[in-house]
Amino acid sequence: MFLGIDLGTSSVKAVVLDENDRIAAQASVSLGVQRPQPLWSEQNPEEWWHACVEAVRALPAEIRKSVRGIGLSGQMHGAVLLDAKDQVLRPAILWNDGRCEAECAELEKKEPKSRQITGNLAMPGFTAPKLLWVKKYEPQIFAKTATVLLPKDYLRLKLTGEKISDMSDSAGTLWLDVEKRQWSEAMLNATGLTKSHMPALVEGTQPAGKLRPDVASLLGLDAIVVAGGGGDNAASAVGSGVIAPGQAFLSLGTSGVLFVVTDKFRPNPDKAAHAFCHAIPKRWHQMSVMLSAASALDWAVSVGNLGNVVTATQAAQESGLKQSTPLFLPYLSGERTPHNDPFARGVFFRLSAETSGADLINAVLEGVALGFAEGLDSLVEAGSDIAEINVVGGGSRLNYWNELLASALNRPLTRRTGGEIGAAFGAARLGRIAVTNEDPRSVCIAPPIERVIAPNEELSELMQRRRPAFAAVYRQLKSVFREFSI
Repeated sequence: MFLGIDLGTSSVKAVVLDENDRIAAQASVSLGVQRPQPLWSEQNPEEWWHACVEAVRALPAEIRKSVRGIGLSGQMHGAVLLDAKDQVLRPAILWNDGRCEAECAELEKKEPKSRQITGNLAMPGFTAPKLLWVKKYEPQIFAKTATVLLPKDYLRLKLTGEKISDMSDSAGTLWLDVEKRQWSEAMLNATGLTKSHMPALVEGTQPAGKLRPDVASLLGLDAIVVAGGGGDNAASAVGSGVIAPGQAFLSLGTSGVLFVVTDKFRPNPDKAAHAFCHAIPKRWHQMSVMLSAASALDWAVSVGNLGNVVTATQAAQESGLKQSTPLFLPYLSGERTPHNDPFARGVFFRLSAETSGADLINAVLEGVALGFAEGLDSLVEAGSDIAEINVVGGGSRLNYWNELLASALNRPLTRRTGGEIGAAFGAARLGRIAVTNEDPRSVCIAPPIERVIAPNEELSELMQRRRPAFAAVYRQLKSVFREFSI
């Protein structure tokens, strides 16, 4: 059996696959996020480790003893700063932290070839500008920083004692030469760092350390191999069988992602689309990212006291999306593709005395769907030839939302078995390949189809009529967002 550990923003998930690629056991432990100031988003890395231990130990003991390899996946871009003794110097600054917009401009000024090297526009969510912020505002912490690790790679350090990262996760730092799949000295120099601050690099399918004996005993595992693993989205792609050029998936997790595999480096930084390495060797991918997706729905249900996500969505479906439904900008934590705007915020537009709770949920579901449609345009503009789109993540279980998404994109969506736990599932597959050295094409196959969701012609036409107003509301409010953030 093979264990996948996924360090998400809201939880740590542990999933065990048997030799037939079936889920034998799974467990999850929740995490919290600290927001000590506006735009800030942080977590304590030690809480990740405690949650990891708890999640793994929650798996049946007899199954743990059968595990022969581990794969890791995790939230991308987070900055874990360690001193010379590998002690954490400050809370990790997360992917959805928006404090360092000024440092993004500073980074691109210091290295004018930044977009050419990294394939990406410098954004506040990326790791490199976070370090410029620390250097400017916490110079004593920066001076003590001996190593910078990504979140999942901090778990690897605790598990194995090794400082190693994989290509897909490292591509999200702005320190990687994404086409060459190696650290860029120019980008490191622009942040006052060197290669000595960075972990070693491996492909996601390669071995990257073994469990320390004391940790193996703590977790009830043997001293087994830990794979390079991948960033959460690349690992989700592996779990969904999305490894060939043109294959794609749409993820409805805390954030929203539209991911398409490419056979070479295909950047489109001017539209805030991402170009990263895949967790599979000799593969890259393009990605559009929304910072709030399923989290926007969770928020609306909670603040509206509308029961739970399932019942609220059912009520929205019964009410139906209408021309009179309010518009919703889903930018609760700012936005990446296509706006790259950390100051953007959520907006309900055109509320009336007749607006119901079901109308608000319809607006949120549609707002996320229209945000994905904007992301799709950015990827197509960059040359992506997108075939089938799989839908994954917790939100993928909501049939009505899937129909709205398919209609907004005007493309069918395919839901497959295990899609709601895609990253952990993919991590387990990477753990298997690292142990068995199998061809990824024979392991990373698409799970069985549960349902194909076709676009609804009536909904597609309605959302096409409403989409220009959705875009116009953001354009009109862009300067206001910035003004009110000060």
